[in-house]
Amino acid sequence: MVETILSGPFFRELVLPFLLVFAIVFAVLQKSQILGKDKKQIDAIVALVLGLIVVAIGSATNIITGIIPVLAVGLVILLAFFLLWGFAFHGEEFKTPLAVKGIIGIGAAIAVIITTLVLTGAWDYIKNLANGGGSSVMTNIIFGILIIIAIVAVIGGFGGKSGEKKD
Repeated sequence: MVETILSGPFFRELVLPFLLVFAIVFAVLQKSQILGKDKKQIDAIVALVLGLIVVAIGSATNIITGIIPVLAVGLVILLAFFLLWGFAFHGEEFKTPLAVKGIIGIGAAIAVIITTLVLTGAWDYIKNLANGGGSSVMTNIIFGILIIIAIVAVIGGFGGKSGEKKD
């Protein structure tokens, strides 16, 4: 069977993750200007070093190559959604409501978190804890804390200024 250079393991597991990490780190450094304004050379060197470090660690590369298909499918779904949204609302009316942005953001965050947990093996550990594989006291403490956090978040305890009166 003939194998092209683009489908080979060298390109798929070394070149593509390096380019992805390099581009993202470089863009973040340029946008945030952490290392100074108009310091493209320094930003490029830092991005190069971080890209090479990530490629040198096999587990990091495996996580990146595992997350990419999930993110690509998610982006295609979002593109289709916004195309349909654009057909329904023309011109000036095409403003995404805050609730839709929130739902998309929460859905994307959940998808990325679950994908990361599955690819790192932490999902099996959490599933084992939930099924009683760990100590029952520790499981109860963890789920109790999660329930308390959820209740406080629903009530509105996070954020906001103290002393403000709500109507």
